[in-house]
Amino acid sequence: MHRANDYYGHSAVLARYCGLSGRPPRIHGYLQHGWNIGDGMAADHEYVAGVPLFLWSERTRRRAWSLGRRGTYVVGAPWAYLLRQEPPGPSPQPREGTIWYPFHGWEGQHVHGDHDRLIARIRETEGEAVTVCLYWQEYRMPRLRRRYERAGFRVVCHGYRGDPWQPGDPTFLRHQLAELRRHRRVASNRLSTAVWYGILAGCEPAVYGDPMTLSGEDPRFGGQARIRRQWAPLHGERIDPAVAHAAAVEELGADRLLSPAELRRVFRWTAGPGRPERGARS
Repeated sequence: MHRANDYYGHSAVLARYCGLSGRPPRIHGYLQHGWNIGDGMAADHEYVAGVPLFLWSERTRRRAWSLGRRGTYVVGAPWAYLLRQEPPGPSPQPREGTIWYPFHGWEGQHVHGDHDRLIARIRETEGEAVTVCLYWQEYRMPRLRRRYERAGFRVVCHGYRGDPWQPGDPTFLRHQLAELRRHRRVASNRLSTAVWYGILAGCEPAVYGDPMTLSGEDPRFGGQARIRRQWAPLHGERIDPAVAHAAAVEELGADRLLSPAELRRVFRWTAGPGRPERGARS
């Protein structure tokens, strides 16, 4: 239905979980593609009334319901399905260092902030064993990327997420999982999707530093003030891992995952493994 369902390879992860091979069939509805404090749907996308919404958590479903969204289903985050498909090996390598995700914008909105000041804070807190992961847009800015490299940090990008005209890298989340599992800590200057993913993947979390500003940031759901208030225990240089893990399970719906048969049914992938229903992709 919507190209955003393919962002970050989400539809590919879910199709593989459902036993479907080849190009993922279309999801009949809108799938939440990132953590947010609203109804789960991206504010810049248009939605057709009455089309199902597939949300990550019960908390998000309740917010969507309160805002008049109907036809909502809690299915859990694709990330949680990926972790179920790819558990750690029997002898995982020791984790070292920190993977740091600077808050980023996207093609329609840009971030404003002092990266040099943020770099100094990261060095002071984490030392030099740091991997900085930049959004593809920032990664293609040589001057910005080199500022992090000159600080002695390893700089990576997980890939291209996709856009309304072309699909993203279907292995995006697998690249991200591999990076997270090699690090002991995950950190950012805002509580964000990447931090929740890192927590569920076994990293110690941290949220600190200048949160920066996003041009045209939508204040309707309370913004950073609400996030810091509602998830206060998830902010700081050292966070209780047990508290963080319980919160991540709730926010990502990791305790609400559907079986392959249930997921095929709600997505209308009902013709059986390897054979999506007729007309599922047009």
